[in-house]
Amino acid sequence: MVPEGTGASPGEEAEPGVEPDPGVDLVVITGHSGAGKSEAIAAFEDSGYFCVDNLPPQMIEALGELFALPGSSVERAAVVTDVRSGEYFDQLVETLERLEEGGIEPRLLFLEAQEEVLIDRYKETRRRHPLAPEGRVLEGIRAERELISPLRNRADLVLDTTELTAHLLRQRIVEEMIDRRDEGRLAVSLLTFGFKNGPPRDADITLDVRFLPNPYYDPELRPKTGLDPEIREYVEAGTEAGEFYGRLLPLLEFLIPAYVAEGKSHLTIAIGCTGGRHRSVTVAERIWSDLAMRDDVVVSVSHRDLD
Repeated sequence: MVPEGTGASPGEEAEPGVEPDPGVDLVVITGHSGAGKSEAIAAFEDSGYFCVDNLPPQMIEALGELFALPGSSVERAAVVTDVRSGEYFDQLVETLERLEEGGIEPRLLFLEAQEEVLIDRYKETRRRHPLAPEGRVLEGIRAERELISPLRNRADLVLDTTELTAHLLRQRIVEEMIDRRDEGRLAVSLLTFGFKNGPPRDADITLDVRFLPNPYYDPELRPKTGLDPEIREYVEAGTEAGEFYGRLLPLLEFLIPAYVAEGKSHLTIAIGCTGGRHRSVTVAERIWSDLAMRDDVVVSVSHRDLD
């Protein structure tokens, strides 16, 4: 809905045909250089968004005006803006605020990654950091972090891409920013992992299921995964799994409405076993089958270490 007073001075009528459609969708992608913004905008482009990479903040507002033009076919757009535009932070914040005053509520996607991962990515591509073209990459990364940290605080979604492949990053974006647009539904991401490869850093809840029977020690079962019925039967054969589900599922039934009431839009539940192939996958699939029946959540599963 367009706020009162937007688009016309007090006492004047707004110019007909220029009020933005409240159904439009503008996504602004920013964050650390090397954190995956190119993959992110590709995910939006593949979903039919009008996309622009490396757009200066001053021009984002002009793009937003396209929404208001009579007969405009632009209803969904995604843009990348970052430190390549120079001293951009104050201008970007002001641009977002002006768009909101004009009745367009842009969604801000912020991508980040750990320092050592960003350094490795720069080494692999042999690129220069935009804030340290002649200096050390680390100096550029730290200067950028300080410059853009206020944007992180106002982002609608912050994604740490440290452990995300390009495929998983696109999947997360589709699940959390493209498919799920209706308010009041909680996006639940179930993420399995192996402790031997390190736990994920962006989990809201982490479950350790290494107490369950381990099929790894059966040579015939070892090559299979928790997606195979033989593994599920093995893991859930004892009393531990039944008692675990009997406590976990009611807990989730209690937590999900509480998170929705609190205004949380996304919940990541990480389930870990030793290798991330058998027990964690079995449990995640069981949780998914239970949550998928609910009307107040959108649930997805990713198996990080399955391959």
